Amino acid sequence: MAMQPPAQPQGQPPPKKGMSTCLIVGIVLAVISVPVIGVMAALGIYGVRRYIATAKTAEAKNTIDAITRAAVAAYEREGYGKAPDHKLCKSSVRVPAKPLVGMKYQPSSADGADFNTGDATTGWKCLKFSMTQPIYYAYEYDQGAGSGKSGATASGFEASAQGDLDGNGVYSFFARGADVRNGAVVVSTELYVENEFE
Repeated sequence: MAMQPPAQPQGQPPPKKGMSTCLIVGIVLAVISVPVIGVMAALGIYGVRRYIATAKTAEAKNTIDAITRAAVAAYEREGYGKAPDHKLCKSSVRVPAKPLVGMKYQPSSADGADFNTGDATTGWKCLKFSMTQPIYYAYEYDQGAGSGKSGATASGFEASAQGDLDGNGVYSFFARGADVRNGAVVVSTELYVENEFE
């Protein structure tokens, strides 16, 4: 008499041969999820880099606005309330002397090439403007038209910043211009920006 295989209970599926369903689902999920995780990581790195660059350019924009406010205040201070006596401060030296390339600069009053230069009518001392924290850009105040890109006129001034955040030799340039009309300073509403994230 030949042996018979044991009888399967009613309602039970037959035993499976080969790979289990769980293993197949796990492989499919791994094949799909690994590229998705890679794409998400790449986007995250790009987002972080963009955020850091935006934070660094915010320094330039905020500092230019502060220099502009200082120049307007100096102009109003010089007149003692009499419009014909108002005078703009004369141009400052650039701090630091050369635009920065991929690094920060720590202003120092000891080296003579910082925000402690000028006198009562010239430069940073006239503007009563100073910075002590490390900076990514070289800053300058020009009495007159400056670069000619910001809308400043010969009777006004330009505040500008220049630097190279990523060190690739392409410089960012930010500038805000102003004009003096009828004894009042009229500041440009737009900031001129060239190669913002370079």
